[in-house]
Amino acid sequence: MQWLTDVNKNIYDFVWGYGVYLLLAVGLITTVMTGVFQITHIKHWFSQTLGQIFKKDVSGHVKGKSISQFQALCTALAATIGVGNIAGVAAAIVTGGPGAVFWMWIAAFLGMMTNYSENVLGIYFRRKNADGEWSGGAMYYLEDGLGKMKYGKFFGKPLAIIFCIFAILASFGIGAMGQINKIVVNMVKAFEIKPLTGVELYEGVTLYHLILGIVLVVIAALIILGGIKRIANFAEKIVPFMVILFVGGSIAIIAINHAEVGAAFSAIFKYAFTVPAALGGVAGSLIKTVITTGCKRGVYSNEAGLGSSVMVHSNSNVIEPVRQGLWGIFEVFADTMIVCTMTALVVLISIDINVFGVEGGTAGIDDATLVATAFGNHFGPIGEGFVAIAILLFAFTTVLGWDHYGSKAWEYLFGVKSIKVYKVIHLITIMLGALLTSSLAWDISDTFNGLMMVPNLIGVVACAGIVIKITKNYKERKFKKKDVEPMISFFPDVQAEQAKALGENTEK
Repeated sequence: MQWLTDVNKNIYDFVWGYGVYLLLAVGLITTVMTGVFQITHIKHWFSQTLGQIFKKDVSGHVKGKSISQFQALCTALAATIGVGNIAGVAAAIVTGGPGAVFWMWIAAFLGMMTNYSENVLGIYFRRKNADGEWSGGAMYYLEDGLGKMKYGKFFGKPLAIIFCIFAILASFGIGAMGQINKIVVNMVKAFEIKPLTGVELYEGVTLYHLILGIVLVVIAALIILGGIKRIANFAEKIVPFMVILFVGGSIAIIAINHAEVGAAFSAIFKYAFTVPAALGGVAGSLIKTVITTGCKRGVYSNEAGLGSSVMVHSNSNVIEPVRQGLWGIFEVFADTMIVCTMTALVVLISIDINVFGVEGGTAGIDDATLVATAFGNHFGPIGEGFVAIAILLFAFTTVLGWDHYGSKAWEYLFGVKSIKVYKVIHLITIMLGALLTSSLAWDISDTFNGLMMVPNLIGVVACAGIVIKITKNYKERKFKKKDVEPMISFFPDVQAEQAKALGENTEK
C-alpha cells in the first residue's frame, strides 16, 4: 500500500504540477487563436446563453434521444459544480492564501475558450449510436480528428482508448466514491442521530453511514438507470435551485459584512504576486505555490480542459457547433466566476486574511469545515445544516453527471449494449463511497481525473485549426451576413441533414 501511495503521489504531482501549465498554455492558445472571443464577443455569448434561456428551442423538452441546450448545461454544471466549489475553494485559500483566488480567475478566463473548443469539436465530430442517441467527446475528435491527420493516424485511436479508460476510472473515484464520502461525512456531522452513530460497524463507519449509503444508492439508481434524459430532467430542476440558493446565502453573508469586502478583494490582488515580508527567503517558492494552487483549484472546479463535460454537451439538440461552444464559455463563467467567487468572499471575510502559515496558507484553520463555520457564525446551526445540504446537492448531482461521462467512455470501448454493466458497477462504487475511509482511493481517482487532460489537450491542440475554421464560418454568417455554407459536422450525411434543419429553423 505504501508503494502504491508513493507511485500515485509521484504521478499526481507530475500531472497536476506540470499539467496545470499545459492547461493554461492550451487556454492561452485557444484564446489568442479565436481573437479573445470570451471578451470581444461577450455580449453575443451572454445573449445566446442566458438571454435565450426561456426560449422553447433552448430550454423546452426535446423529443427523441437528445436533450435541450439548457439541460446539457445543467447536466454539465451538475458534474462540475461539486465539493470543489465549497471545500475546494477553501482549501485553495488555506494552502495558497487569498492570492490563489486571482489565479483561479485566470485559469477560468483561459479555460472558457478551452471549454468552448472542446464543445465545438464535440458537436462537429459527434455521431448517432445504435440506440439513436448522440455520442461525442474527446475520444471521437481524437479518433476522427487527430487520427485522420497525416502525422496523427497512429496516435488518434490509442489516445482515444486511453482517454476512455481514465474517464471510467475517474468516474468511479471522483465521480462516485469521493463525492458520496463527502456527503455522508457531512450529513453525519450536521444531522447526528445518536442511536445510529452509536452502532459502529468498524472503525470510523457506523450504521448511520450504511443507511445513508443505501438511501443514496436507491435514489441514484432511480435516476441514472433512466439514462441521459432522466439525468438531464433531474439536473435542470436541481442545479439552478442549488446554485441560486448557495449564491443567495453567500450574498447575504457578504452583505452583512459589506465593510470587509474591499479588504478581501485587496488581499486577493495583493497576494497574487507577493507574500508578507516576514516570510523573507521563502517568498519565491510561496508565490509559485499561490499560482499553482489557484490555477489547479480553478481547473479542478470547472474541469475545462479535462474533456469531461463535452460528453454531455454533445447530447444537445443544438445544430451549430459554435452555439454549444458558447454554452461551454458560460459553464466556466458560472462555475468559477460566480459560485467559486462567492465561496471565496465568504471565506475571506470570515478569517484573518493577513495571517499566513509557513507553507503560504492560512494557519490553524480547517479548510474542510471553513465554509460551514462561516455560515454557522452568521446563521447558527441552520447555517451549518444549510452547507451540509448544499454539499449533498452539489456532490450528488456531480455523481449523476459523471455517470453519463463514464457511460459514454464505456460505450466507446465496449458498445452501447453493455452500458447497463457500467451503471451497476457505478452504483456499487457509490455504496463503497459511504463505507470506505481510506484516502488512497480518492487520491488515485484525482490522478486519473488529471490524466484525462493529457490525451484531451493533445486532441484540442491538434484540432485547433478546425475550431478556428468553424468559428470563422460562424462569424461570417452571423456578424458579416455572408451567404456561406455552415460547418456543422465532420460526416457528410450528418452535415447535409443538419444544414437542411438549420435552414428550416432560419426560415421560421
